[in-house]
Amino acid sequence: MNQQVSRLTLPTIALSLMTVVSAVAGLSLALPTIAVELGASQTELTWIVDSYTVVFAGLLLIAGAIGDRIGRQRILLIGLLIFAVAGFIGFYANSAETVILARIVMGMGAAAIMPSTLSVITTSFPPESRGKAIGIWVGVAGGGAVLGLFATALLLEWFNWNSFFALNYTLAIISIIGTTRVPESRESEDKKLDWTGGLLSILGIGGLVFGIIEGPEKGWDSVESASGIIVGSLALIGFVLWELRSANPLLDPRLFKLRGFSSGTLSITIQFFAQFGFLFVGMQYLQFVDGKSPLEAATQLLWLPLVVLPGSRLAGALSKKVPQKILGSIGLAIFAYSLFHFSSLPVEFDYWYFTIGILLFGTGLALSATPATVAITSALPDEKQGVASAVNDTAREIGSAIGIAILGAALTNTYKSEISIATSSLPAEFGEKIERSIAFTQMQPPAPLADKWEQLVEAGLQAFNSGVQSSLTIAGWVALAGAVFVAVVAPRKVKPSGL
Repeated sequence: MNQQVSRLTLPTIALSLMTVVSAVAGLSLALPTIAVELGASQTELTWIVDSYTVVFAGLLLIAGAIGDRIGRQRILLIGLLIFAVAGFIGFYANSAETVILARIVMGMGAAAIMPSTLSVITTSFPPESRGKAIGIWVGVAGGGAVLGLFATALLLEWFNWNSFFALNYTLAIISIIGTTRVPESRESEDKKLDWTGGLLSILGIGGLVFGIIEGPEKGWDSVESASGIIVGSLALIGFVLWELRSANPLLDPRLFKLRGFSSGTLSITIQFFAQFGFLFVGMQYLQFVDGKSPLEAATQLLWLPLVVLPGSRLAGALSKKVPQKILGSIGLAIFAYSLFHFSSLPVEFDYWYFTIGILLFGTGLALSATPATVAITSALPDEKQGVASAVNDTAREIGSAIGIAILGAALTNTYKSEISIATSSLPAEFGEKIERSIAFTQMQPPAPLADKWEQLVEAGLQAFNSGVQSSLTIAGWVALAGAVFVAVVAPRKVKPSGL
């Protein structure tokens, strides 16, 4: 099998992975324009970003299992074709609902692409080149989100918001051509697929996120919000119970009895909860509140990869001697402090205040991410490293989905609550439009409100900034709780990695 590896195999795998990862956060930069041009509400903006991640996370385990059975090159090709179709739909979308549909379809494609990229490397590359290939995979997986932000920002300088989907489509088409150079591989043992577990996972994650996102818009006691949270919670409980009984589980819950496995998984989940929640909230703050262009907003994150990349290498070296209990908990504590720092962002942008926050944010991520991954892989033997990889990927996507949902809901809830004070005396048609989205601040004032418009814009920016502060405060407390959990639960000693 190894002799089938072409020089184009690794570039194709890397580009396919970049296609998936860059789509997670890139669209955050286009949200202000989408809100104005399509009239999307704050809740719809959250769905536009999070619908991709929810479907991605929910289908990740079952898609990986399907790829192992029908062929990893085949499932990669199918995923890229679905992704390209989604890019085509998104490019021609003329409503928020169509954009959300495109993102849902895109998430389906991403779930098929991501696990197959790593599986191709681990099953097709010879041992002497496998380590280098995995290193490139890790680099693309870690840096793809930031690269996606900058690529989208550059496009938005000259083109409309839908150029983001043109980029998705182009990357997918190039990767599809490259799959002809990817060797096929599949499991020799024909295991029964756990369709019930797959259904419960997407129902659980999707239902829970649906209830959280719809809460601020419909009311937390509404049928939509309450039923989503209840159904999602019951489905997740059902998933655990079913997996305990399944002969071929997608994820064996018993693995979480291993202290390193559980502490590493929770740490990864919390990191991505806060990281992508921050990107979703922070990019809107920079554009709506401070009035920066997409490229100017993305530039504020330049320090992040400059800190995370060397910091991760340092953490990798330290992880050989310092256990996650110490290194990982310190990293999460610094990460939490950075989020509390960001939770006091002023309405008037302060470059140095924001930059100090980014430096702390990147340092915390670098010191917590590598120890968490090492803890997961070290907890399992060599023959279970495929499970370790799947759990690592799933924890990332579930964390991202829940983080965007909860922090987006907190932002929307606070904004609507505070701006309603300023709109209470306005005619209903104007009040409702202002309460739907902060995007009203970038519109021309209607004639009946011309004399009040400046005060309304000021109140809107203040209300939105309060929402940013409340959402990042939540993220800070979650990260701090994670630091305490890792300090208490993680193993005291370093174990050699299973890789």
